[in-house]
Amino acid sequence: MAKKKNTLEKIGFRYAWNGIAGALKKEHNLKVHLIAAIFVVLAGFGLKVSLTEWLFLIVAIMAVLVAELFNTAIEALGDVVSTNQDPNIGFAKDAAAGAVLITAIFSAITGLIIFSPKVVHLFF
Repeated sequence: MAKKKNTLEKIGFRYAWNGIAGALKKEHNLKVHLIAAIFVVLAGFGLKVSLTEWLFLIVAIMAVLVAELFNTAIEALGDVVSTNQDPNIGFAKDAAAGAVLITAIFSAITGLIIFSPKVVHLFF
């Protein structure tokens, strides 16, 4: 008799959490982005950002984390597909890393737009 799966297993949450946890263990950049996200959230509370500003900050944070997870997945798949130096796999990895970079730049600009006036107001 087959073991009965619980609801979380049926919809794949356990696999998703395993992927996130595995990426956090293996990927230094994901940890850096997560720590930055924590600082942004703390700054948001400290500087009392508006509801609309929270929306932009959350979207920016999630975009970077999701891009980093996709990048990690593409790198892992590329490593399995070929152990040799393959220019197409290298391009895929570079393009995924570029996507993370563009997303991180967008997020940094979003943070500057939101936080700069509040920080300036603290000192002047």
